[in-house]
Amino acid sequence: MMADEAHFTRQRKTMVADQIVARGIHDPLLLDALMEVPRHRFVPAEYVNMAYTDGPLPIGHGQTISQPYIVALMTELLHLAGEESVLEIGTGSGYQAAVLARLARRVYTVERHPELAERAERILQELGITNVQVHIADGSLGMLKYAPFEAIIVTAAAPGVPKPLFDQLAPRGRLVIPVGASGVQDLQCWQRKENDFECESVLPVAFVPLRGEHGWKEGRWGWS
Repeated sequence: MMADEAHFTRQRKTMVADQIVARGIHDPLLLDALMEVPRHRFVPAEYVNMAYTDGPLPIGHGQTISQPYIVALMTELLHLAGEESVLEIGTGSGYQAAVLARLARRVYTVERHPELAERAERILQELGITNVQVHIADGSLGMLKYAPFEAIIVTAAAPGVPKPLFDQLAPRGRLVIPVGASGVQDLQCWQRKENDFECESVLPVAFVPLRGEHGWKEGRWGWS
């Protein structure tokens, strides 16, 4: 076991250097978080040897664990300082939540697939991560009970930003979300200003669809 963990630690170090730092991400706290979180714990057993490769991996139920660089980029765009309350839509494997947990005060994460939510919660507990709450619900509705949030991150593509997420974003808060249909979407970073929202288009991405009342309806995954 010790040899295996040492092997994964070396892979993690290579991942951070070659996939993250080499692409321009240099926030030391974020890099530390990526070094600390054992990504291989969040992937299915059959993909454990691919956990630190440069791409997404399937985790069941048509969902994926995102490419490490995309996890890092979306996290960096939130500008976390350590005291934020963060909402994550799309728990998936739980890996993104584990990274956020090291950079924020509290993380509320929402998953619509009970099996994925329960698995993620179990892994987070096994790793001793205590500042993440996992909820099974329609993520497109946000989590009004715990709002407002200084940061919101959505790890599935929506046809547009769900209005509840705008409503639940705190003043000067930041919201990162992929917007678009099947194929390629636009990763957007929104910030709440005095009486308006400011949007930055970051780069093209490819995510699974956000399902729910304010997401893509079942059976639809496109503009037609």
